[in-house]
Amino acid sequence: MAETNDILPELPPDAFQKQDQGDDANFYAPARLVSHIDEAATRALTAYYRLTLRAGDTLLDLMSSWISHLPPEMDFAEVIGHGMNAEELSANPRLTRSFVQDLNRSPVLQLESGSCDAAMCCVGVQYLQRPLEVFAEVFRVLRPGAPFIVSFSNRCFPTKAVAIWRSLDDHGHAALVRLYLEHTGFHDISTEILRNGSQSDPLIAVLGSAEVLLRARRTTFHYLQRRQQNRKLFFPQT
Repeated sequence: MAETNDILPELPPDAFQKQDQGDDANFYAPARLVSHIDEAATRALTAYYRLTLRAGDTLLDLMSSWISHLPPEMDFAEVIGHGMNAEELSANPRLTRSFVQDLNRSPVLQLESGSCDAAMCCVGVQYLQRPLEVFAEVFRVLRPGAPFIVSFSNRCFPTKAVAIWRSLDDHGHAALVRLYLEHTGFHDISTEILRNGSQSDPLIAVLGSAEVLLRARRTTFHYLQRRQQNRKLFFPQT
């Protein structure tokens, strides 16, 4: 597992370390059939999915559990669920098939390239120690132009969240997810505050679209400009 950062120079060297270095499989072995965001945040995410996803499509629900937050009136050709607990996944009525895989150990998805019309990752991105490898795999399995929706709140298992996530606020979390998306070829990246946290759990969604072809790398000026902006965000003391 990657515990030191050698792929994102914008981030501190220990960005992907965790407080709990124990086996993730053991941590997630007990089924947790609980809601990780409250009802208002759940409704907001469902409403966002209603506007963003298309009925009849094939979806990848990454880092899923017993609920996918999909609109109940929308039918999909297939909803493929990934998670860390088979009991939780089997309790999810929206999944047509599912698989258990520790993405921090093995980020390669056993799915065909270009086989999915959309992907979602709800309140799970904070646990990824190899985020670029995982996001690149999501890019690979998506069809051209397909959306990848990454949503998160302020809830997490803090001992399993990576160090960089624990050090940032919601604004920084959104910037971090954007960084992951930019580095793996997604474009038209947008951030939506679905709930601001004043009367419910906060909830933010960052969406990126898979390109038909990987763009050429940004110009040197653009890259260095973005890198300097990121250093100011992730290294505020410099």
